[in-house]
Amino acid sequence: MNPLLAAVIGVVVGYLMGAIPVGLIVGRIAGVEDLRAYGSGKTGFTNALRSLGLRWAVLVMVGDIGKGLLAVLLCRMLVESPWAGALAGAAAVLGHIFPVFAGWRGGRGVSTAFGAFLAVAPPAALVVVLFSAVILAVSRYASLMSVVGVFAGFVVVVALVFTHNLAAEYLVFALLTMLAVEFSHVENIRRLLAGTEPKLGQGGARRTPATR
Repeated sequence: MNPLLAAVIGVVVGYLMGAIPVGLIVGRIAGVEDLRAYGSGKTGFTNALRSLGLRWAVLVMVGDIGKGLLAVLLCRMLVESPWAGALAGAAAVLGHIFPVFAGWRGGRGVSTAFGAFLAVAPPAALVVVLFSAVILAVSRYASLMSVVGVFAGFVVVVALVFTHNLAAEYLVFALLTMLAVEFSHVENIRRLLAGTEPKLGQGGARRTPATR
């Protein structure tokens, strides 16, 4: 298939899958009108944990991981060019962060990025899990876990490409995904540096207009 057409298919399919607002759907099932009215104002696992509890947060995480995983696998199945799978993974993360189905306000893309890494390169996903677990256990900061874990996944994908164990197109996936997640955590990084970032499980109160 023409690489340009493969890229377009990957971006469209990946974005639309990533834009499914799993956190909002689970939140409404749990009895919360809009999850974004609580805690950090995001739709992902961490805010769901703070605002809904562990049971519902796990459902959010599984759904968000599934978006990234299925976007890559579906495009790989439909299109022979690696551009489709590579851009589907990155587009799914962007769709989660800026979902057209939820007023462009989603989550920070971490779980969806993990799902995409899992589909693209399981060794990278394993490294993400290992680094994330260590960082979370030591610091209790979910945001620090996220930025370090995704960067570690990026490094592994780069290594796999340069050792000829993965198609070069996946460098684009890894770079775009890493940048999207890191930029979505800019405010968290600032709070980490200032010592005001809430730890895992903290900060689930309803947001006031001034904090939205």
